[in-house]
Amino acid sequence: MSEVGLEKTELDTPVLWVDLDQLEDNVGILAHFFKKASVNWRPHVKGIKVPAIAHMAVAAGAIGVTCAKLSEAEVMAAAGIRDILIANQIVGQKKSARLANLRRYADVKVAVDSASNVVELGQAARAKGVELGVVVELDIGMQRAGVVPGRPALQLSRIVHETPGLRYLGLMAWEGHTRAIDDLAQRRREIEKAVGLLAETAALCHEAGLPIILVSAGGTGTFYTTAFQPVITEIQAGGAVFCDVACQKWGVETKPCLFVRTTVTSRPAPERIVFDAGFKSLPMWTVWPEPIGLSGVKSMRMSAEHGKVVLEEPDDSVKVGDVFDFVVGYGDATVVLHERLYGIRDGVVEVVWPIHGRGKIR
Repeated sequence: MSEVGLEKTELDTPVLWVDLDQLEDNVGILAHFFKKASVNWRPHVKGIKVPAIAHMAVAAGAIGVTCAKLSEAEVMAAAGIRDILIANQIVGQKKSARLANLRRYADVKVAVDSASNVVELGQAARAKGVELGVVVELDIGMQRAGVVPGRPALQLSRIVHETPGLRYLGLMAWEGHTRAIDDLAQRRREIEKAVGLLAETAALCHEAGLPIILVSAGGTGTFYTTAFQPVITEIQAGGAVFCDVACQKWGVETKPCLFVRTTVTSRPAPERIVFDAGFKSLPMWTVWPEPIGLSGVKSMRMSAEHGKVVLEEPDDSVKVGDVFDFVVGYGDATVVLHERLYGIRDGVVEVVWPIHGRGKIR
């Protein structure tokens, strides 16, 4: 039986749902912000996973999407998204061949940070008779992937530019290490410092005659500053469309619209409430989810199928069978756990979206 048309109160729990009105508002706010900043918006869908929401962003002005994995890009391309950046290294002959195949159906671009990977991608592209767009990823402080800014990045950029089958597009980086800085002025300074390394490298590449078409950076938690750095051509922030608790802690000004609805299944003590959503449906690995309408929460803990809330004071008003919505703590860790996302407007299920990007880790 289709659940479209049901009242939200009729849905079984735990259930992942999104407020459609607020989601649409958030997408519009972000699209307007980036237009005002004169940068392109390429939202990262690693935490969104639903092609329909990617299309919503594109309809609002986004130029395409950013993906974390090749399989995720395949899902987006199959759903009709044509401009895709894989902000990751695609390594190995099998994956390189898949990437080259995907290039026939979408303008897919990929990040590199090693010469051996460049050679591998060039061979795969030539074997399939396609030209693959490539950006060189820089490490500007995240200390994860990425080549050292400056001359090493210039050298790799030259290799990409000279490799048949590849089209050198420019540079990419992620200043994510700055998100943990609570002081906004200090965070701004550190973002500017990190993106400055990207700008210096772009200038070197320009001076060497390399075509810098794309300089991509900026995620949720940093885009308010990164979007206004002169070198940046596009921003990857995507999680702000949902504005989970993590986004709010980073200072994002959209509003929460992603929730998990749960039922109270046990009240074994006046200060303890047990819900039917554990870490398999409502994780709290990085940030606690927030229950709506439940005050005085002292602590929260998730086991596999149970969520336990301990109150600061005894409270018998919450009963077994009561239902609460939790604002999702971190969407990237939550959406992937569910098979469907329920779109709700005015308390009624309007759409049920399969989460097609779920499990796409290869």
